[in-house]
Amino acid sequence: MNTLDGSAAQTSQEGREEGTLSGIKVLDLSGYIAGPYGCSLLADLGAEVIKVEPPQGDTLHKYPSTLKQEGRAFLGVNRSKRGIVIDLKQPEGLAVLERLVASADVFVHNFRPSVPPRLGIDYARLSEINPRLVYCAITGYGETGPLKDKAGYDQVLQSMTGICTFQGMGRDKPEIAYGSIVDYYAASMLAFSVSAALYKREKTGKGQSIGVSLLRSALTMQSARFIWAEGEPKEIDRDMRSGGITGIHPTRDGYLYISANTPHFWKDLCELTGLGALAADPRYDTVRKRAQAADEIIPQLHAALQMRSALEWEELFGERVPCAAVRSIEDMFTHPQVEAEGIVEQFEHPLVGRYKGMGRPVTFSDTAGPAPFAAPALGQHSEEILLQHGYSDAEVERLKELKVIVPASQQ
Repeated sequence: MNTLDGSAAQTSQEGREEGTLSGIKVLDLSGYIAGPYGCSLLADLGAEVIKVEPPQGDTLHKYPSTLKQEGRAFLGVNRSKRGIVIDLKQPEGLAVLERLVASADVFVHNFRPSVPPRLGIDYARLSEINPRLVYCAITGYGETGPLKDKAGYDQVLQSMTGICTFQGMGRDKPEIAYGSIVDYYAASMLAFSVSAALYKREKTGKGQSIGVSLLRSALTMQSARFIWAEGEPKEIDRDMRSGGITGIHPTRDGYLYISANTPHFWKDLCELTGLGALAADPRYDTVRKRAQAADEIIPQLHAALQMRSALEWEELFGERVPCAAVRSIEDMFTHPQVEAEGIVEQFEHPLVGRYKGMGRPVTFSDTAGPAPFAAPALGQHSEEILLQHGYSDAEVERLKELKVIVPASQQ
């Protein structure tokens, strides 16, 4: 039976397997993907993460989803957290947050720069309460400049920073790269920067403020393109695509991605597809030449690939030609390699019930970290968290009556 009492053994902080960040407490006030997933990455490393939501909850709760009782995206980016609902617009709510901050190690939010001072949760104020606090602000464009208070979203930043131009066919046919790639990269930037700040704190005893923005993340992930040498014209070809051979190709059944840039991969591709003459032709003996002659090579390759299905070619190419049959995400739940790596975990959620999802994203030989558990239902652990932070039963009841905190039973 599903319950909302927050007493499930999987959410307990006691007896959890040690991780590299065990003993670290994180307060996650962020919403959407970048901040929440960055905090889940910290939880994967053993940190205790408390998701602090407003009464209306994280927007992802209500994002379009075929799951009736919870947003699929919310489950995916908020694993291994306990959840509390606090109304920060009430003075008593701010007082509750301040008590949590006093014993926290990390504080994360994704408000626009003008919001934290207005709410009384800016770094200057919270660092007075807890000088050891590592304070991480996720913003769209940074905390200075003309766009600092503009809302930033993944696909907005993709469009702004050239990703859509490269994803498509140039300036005339830009395309979005779906999958919230900027958000997820920013999440990784959060996890690595917070970990670094915690390491520094071990030496100095002091926390610090960290700024992670979608703008910086979108440009950082394009560092191989984001180079402009002195004397170069502004608009030149900065893409790394080798063109022609490398890409997705149709087969008799399904599609196959092929990468055959090096001489031996190119030779093996030609041999295994019955196109040995191409490998021996000096007109095609470099990646650049093959890209320039794509109109001559591709029709022959496509004709050869019609002899087998994508899965058959994948097996035939083996280790000789880097490739992969194009699959759906659903296929990954039972893929032999994914199973062998133990990537998929089983979760139990109080509303959704049992589901499978992403487990540990990295492996450690000595500090594997705790087993992941399901994202919290809205307000699932509100009472539990307050009691653990020194509130009495009577005080908790009063805060519930004032609707300063909202337990799951009242959602």
